[in-house]
Amino acid sequence: MKDNLLLYCKGLAMGAVDVVPGFSGGTVALITGIYHRLLAAFAAMPEAFLLLLRGRISDAWRRCDATFLLVLMLGILTSIFTLAKLISYLMAAHPVLLWAFFFGLVLVSVYLVGREVSVWRPVCLVVAALGLALALFITLSAPMQLAADPLILFIAGAIAISAMLLPGISGSFILVLLGLYPVVLGAVKNLDIPVLALFSAGCALGLLVFSRFLTWLLSRLRDLTMAFMAGLMLGSLVKVWPWKQTLTWQTNRHGESYPLLQENLLPQRFVEVTGQAHQAGLAICLAISAVVLVLLLEWLARRRAASLGQPVS
Repeated sequence: MKDNLLLYCKGLAMGAVDVVPGFSGGTVALITGIYHRLLAAFAAMPEAFLLLLRGRISDAWRRCDATFLLVLMLGILTSIFTLAKLISYLMAAHPVLLWAFFFGLVLVSVYLVGREVSVWRPVCLVVAALGLALALFITLSAPMQLAADPLILFIAGAIAISAMLLPGISGSFILVLLGLYPVVLGAVKNLDIPVLALFSAGCALGLLVFSRFLTWLLSRLRDLTMAFMAGLMLGSLVKVWPWKQTLTWQTNRHGESYPLLQENLLPQRFVEVTGQAHQAGLAICLAISAVVLVLLLEWLARRRAASLGQPVS
């Protein structure tokens, strides 16, 4: 029960950040030590489905680690449907402080992922640079404006969930680039079932396909894969920079407006452009607190694993 409650809380954290463009639920999964188990569970679902068709229900349940997935997804969905409005409020009312905390989380995550590379050979550095370049390209790309028709929503779901599995690339930000973020977030907040059903179907396909691909990469090219992820996360720091100026806005069909195109600013320039206080001192404290929090949680997890005689990852 204690482990399931902890797992549920990890799901809550993943769901909360998945609402925010620029921060990936995959990053939280890495921070909390469940990333590899999550990928393995998703990758095993086709085999579990075949077992289910043969009537081997208990084998199917164990094959895809269904209890783990059920508790985690319950936490994610609870968070998405209950915290979407809170996160939207914080992004509107206290954006600098919220982004500063996320900046600290991503920064320490770069260190944790980079530490997973056993030897930083030159090829690992090259792959990390490619990940960095890809993240910067995605982050700095000009947003598109796609129509929210059924096929587009389905494809967007598959792409966004695949991005969510990659630490450093936010599924929500991919939706921003496609011009569909207000549509999907509005559907979540207003329980627009047709939109959610199409988007969720695309997510299911993306999970099944991309999770198997990532699992294959981690089993055969672990160092290169982790180096690439570290580069992705390093590049995503550009997106979670706390001081931003919103250049253009987008409005969904419910009349709610969201930032579409933003520009990063230095704190003093932020004051000059927006007329708002930069809150740099408090922002730095929040970023540092995020780093300390993650390192503390990681230390506690390693200590608990050692006391139980479990392998420390």
